[in-house]
Amino acid sequence: MKIDVETKLDFADVLLVPKHSDLHSRQLVDLEVDFFDLDVIPVVAANMDGIGTFDMAISLSKDKILTALNKHYPLNALIDFYDTERDIAPYAIYSLGANNSDLDKFEQFHAHCVDNDVPLPRAVCVDVANGYTSKFLDFVGEFAENYPEYGLIAGNVVTPEAVESLIEAGADIVKIGIGPGSVCTTRKMTGVGYPQLSAVLECYDAAESARGRIMSDGGCTCPGDVAKAFAAGAHFVMIGGMFAAHEEGLPPGFRDNIKDASKVPFYGMASKAAQELHNGGVADYRASEGKEVYITYRGKVSNTVKHLLGGIRSACTYVGAEDLYQLYHKGKFIKVNRVINEVFGPS
Repeated sequence: MKIDVETKLDFADVLLVPKHSDLHSRQLVDLEVDFFDLDVIPVVAANMDGIGTFDMAISLSKDKILTALNKHYPLNALIDFYDTERDIAPYAIYSLGANNSDLDKFEQFHAHCVDNDVPLPRAVCVDVANGYTSKFLDFVGEFAENYPEYGLIAGNVVTPEAVESLIEAGADIVKIGIGPGSVCTTRKMTGVGYPQLSAVLECYDAAESARGRIMSDGGCTCPGDVAKAFAAGAHFVMIGGMFAAHEEGLPPGFRDNIKDASKVPFYGMASKAAQELHNGGVADYRASEGKEVYITYRGKVSNTVKHLLGGIRSACTYVGAEDLYQLYHKGKFIKVNRVINEVFGPS
């Protein structure tokens, strides 16, 4: 058996080192990047129940933040959203799995948009838990060939070789992450995974060499983790738990009765809760690889966005980075034993 004895790192294992900065204000930091000819802040709300909703896309678009829409939305709802919310639609990523039913729905969606002059999404995300199968690679290649008008996001993987393969197949952005999410139990159930910071660090060079980009998916618990992901080389950062339990992600009936102290369910998309909701239960040949938790209601997501972007801008000023490109090139990590002093409890 071959064992890589080098210790791999997560966000909680490192800190960024401050250095001389000419930036006297966070206002001088520019967080925007190009997303298929659209200027965005490269933070992405995950395509999960309670996160990748139409209302979330509407709210986050005000700050030029992207939302990967939940792939379980019915066709008519997707058509209505992209047709009605034409100013918002560019910030909403269409999501689908690598299966025939999702592809059939997308083909109908695409045909309707073309036939009725509905603006197309800037990008499509082909999303599976295991991006290492030959079937997935073939699906990405065929999709890229058949629909070149879309930016193509594909994943998830955690190794440079897989990143190169997906970009060569036609992916523009590869999603990085297996098991780091707060409601993901893949590492516990399968023993498979890769510490997220090291995965991003190692996959960045592969993406650059192949002329593609990467999206760090999972593992961020606070604004500092998001800043570390960008400093490690992520071109985009996908967020789930940090955007959970907000008003924009609640079902209409639940929203009508919400109170400040209410608990909101949040679960992984491979959990028993998600499988029962979308697939009629967990199939006999598989096991749940996610869990369900309850989070205190957080109100409108705009407050969280302000908190998040303020932290990222502040990280940039600490290392003298005027933008996220400089944050990667100027950011230096040190390995630490403890990141946060929690003598008075979690902050």
